Amino acid sequence: MTVVIHSSRIDGRVGDTMGVARGVLFVHSCPRAVSPHLEWALAKVFGSDLSIDWADQPIAPHQVRAEIVWSGEPGTGARIASALLAFSGIRYEVTEESRLDAEGERFAATPALGLFRGSIGLHGDVMVHEERLRSLMSQPGLGTHDVMSELGRLIGRPWDDELEPFRIAHEGSTVRVLHQVV
Repeated sequence: MTVVIHSSRIDGRVGDTMGVARGVLFVHSCPRAVSPHLEWALAKVFGSDLSIDWADQPIAPHQVRAEIVWSGEPGTGARIASALLAFSGIRYEVTEESRLDAEGERFAATPALGLFRGSIGLHGDVMVHEERLRSLMSQPGLGTHDVMSELGRLIGRPWDDELEPFRIAHEGSTVRVLHQVV
């Protein structure tokens, strides 16, 4: 089941150039006992109470999962990802769609890898900015294998590899998310 949240923090002024952002939060696995605390943290981000319809996570006993479609101010995806950092034992992905005037963002977190943040272009691909590539190229002594491994990290491959089994549990989802385009 998908929960749809519209933030009460959206500034509804006519002519607002910032617009409204939207995205998806997939909580791939969360200990059942932690789920109410996660709801409270998200309620603080959205500025309103919410009740999430949690489902059992079939590949992780005693864990639950949820899918939340949200809308709010631009930057809400980053605020969601930041709020969830307090919960080290969960796996999640947050996307904020790109707009004509701004790139989107994708955040992915796992207990083993921590948090990944990537800029997402209009077509759903991860954008690696020039300064990150220059930094990689300036590291002395990197062999071809090291460069390929680091490029994989820059586009979030280790997070994708770890989260893929949990994504499969969401196969019934009707929501298309950015990682499916990449």
